Formats: sequence, structure tokens, C-alpha cells
Amino acid sequence: MKVSVVTPTYYRFNELPEYFTSLEALTCAPYQVILVDGSPPYEKRSEKIILEFSKKSNLDIEYYRKDGGTAIQRNYGVSMASGDIILFIDDDVRLKPNFIEILAGYFSNDLNKEIGGITGYRTNCYFDMMKNLRWKWYKRLGLLKIFEPGKYDISTGIPINNNGQPVFSGLREVDFMTTACTAYRKEVFDEIKLDPFFVGYGILEDAQFSLRVKYHLGKKLFQCGDAHCIELSASSGRTGLKKIGERTVINYYYTFNSVFGPLSISQKSRFIRFQLFEWFRVLADLFRFHDKDSLRYFLGKTSGLYALFIKYL
Repeated sequence: MKVSVVTPTYYRFNELPEYFTSLEALTCAPYQVILVDGSPPYEKRSEKIILEFSKKSNLDIEYYRKDGGTAIQRNYGVSMASGDIILFIDDDVRLKPNFIEILAGYFSNDLNKEIGGITGYRTNCYFDMMKNLRWKWYKRLGLLKIFEPGKYDISTGIPINNNGQPVFSGLREVDFMTTACTAYRKEVFDEIKLDPFFVGYGILEDAQFSLRVKYHLGKKLFQCGDAHCIELSASSGRTGLKKIGERTVINYYYTFNSVFGPLSISQKSRFIRFQLFEWFRVLADLFRFHDKDSLRYFLGKTSGLYALFIKYL
């Protein structure tokens, strides 16, 4: 199957050389590699690296510019893609050599095309959920009803972090997937696109899209325990903590309501309860650490809750 890699990039000129090296080491080369640069026209460093690498590489590399955030960039990249499979790879993700080979095999064997998407396993991101203090309190206070990684708590509107999944082999079905290392059938994008609501910094854009693939299109989603990669979580090109704090309220509610709405009073109440706990938790961190990062995140959370009550509820 032809696999088109689509990667949004933004001020990641330090990460791009290693990104290309990772792709060149794959046992199954991608059909095309599409990079969509969100940096302003005067910023030429990423463009220079990409164009120089394309001249000496055996990869079919295409470079485009499109701003507006990663959801907009990915949609644009998909519109330029001609493969059977769209593989979203972040520019700070490094694939194991057999990554594409493994995923393509599963898609090829799915003759009835029941599988909509498969995500890989980020080996350096695992954390033990039940040893994590925050998740312990979620369980102790009954803030969530389920704790299975990759599932979505439809009663509360919270995705259960995929990184809580221990090492495994084969496929396991999930409700949502990240765009850091995930492949979709091209036909999925004939029906739906990443939501333009997530303009700018798109927290949960990937979860919202994949939830729609599963619950609106009726496609199955899986995590593959054998398709390994690592995520470097590069700091360059990221937004500020205040905006992140705000969006962990607004984007979470938008995702909840846009996929499962209209929400019941119980669903809204449980969502608000969870977010108020998070507000108090962040406030406690502010008193504990007395640093600017904690203050920015707290202000963002406060702004998000204000917007939630004034604009969305």
C-alpha cells in the first residue's frame, strides 16, 4: 500500500535533520513525504533544510507553507497526498525502522476496510497511571468512571491517556488516537477533516478527529504494540502555558459536545466537577512552587473556566 507521510512543522529546524534520518532508515519507504510549514514567510531556516535534504534524498519530499495551526496544516497536507494511507508523524517523533511495514501489513490484511486508523506505541512516554498522584485522586474522588488507556470517558468528557498503556504486542482497540504517530485510511478524509475549530494551538484536535472517525463513521481504531517510536517533545515552536491552560478547558468541552452532544445535565455536571478539581489542583501547585510557569498555567485555567461558563454552557 502507498503510504503518504504528512508532517506539520513550525520552527523545528533543529529537529528536522534527525526526522529525515529516521524516515530514510525505514524498511518500507513512504510513497511521499509532505511537510507543511506554519512559520511566517520571512523564516527560511526550515525551508532551507527541507529543500537541501530533498535534493540528496531518495525520498519523495514535498514542501508547502500553510499557517493557522497543526489542524489546518494537516488538512492541507492530506489534500496534497495521493497515498492509500495517510501517516501523521510529528517532526519530533523518531520511528523504528519497521514502523510503516507493520502498520501497512495490518491495513493490507483488513480486506473489509473496517479499520479506520492505527496508532503506534511511544516507548519513552509510558507512565504507571496508578502510581501517579493525580490519577490516584481521580480514582479516589470518582472523577472518572473508566481508567483504561486509550478509552474516552463518555460520562465525563475526558480521554484516558494512551501513555498509561504498558508494553504489549499486537493490536488493542481504542476510542481515540494521537496525531504524533498515527495512520489513517485515505478514504476517512473524504468524509471528515480535522476540525478548523482547533485553529492555533490545537490541544485535543487529534482526539476529536479520531473520536469522530470511530463514533460518526463507525470505523475501528487500534493501537499497535509492535509499531514502536519515541517522541522527543521538542520545546521549540510550542505555545505558552497560559494558552495551554485555557485550552485544556475549552477544547476539552468542545470535543465532548461536538462528538457526543447535545450533552445531558449529568455529563455537563461531571465535566464541570472534573475541571474544578483541576483548577484547585493547579492553584495548589501555584502556592507550592511560587513560579511563573505555575502562575501562567493557573491564569489560563481560570480564563478557560470563565469562558466555559460565559460562552459554552
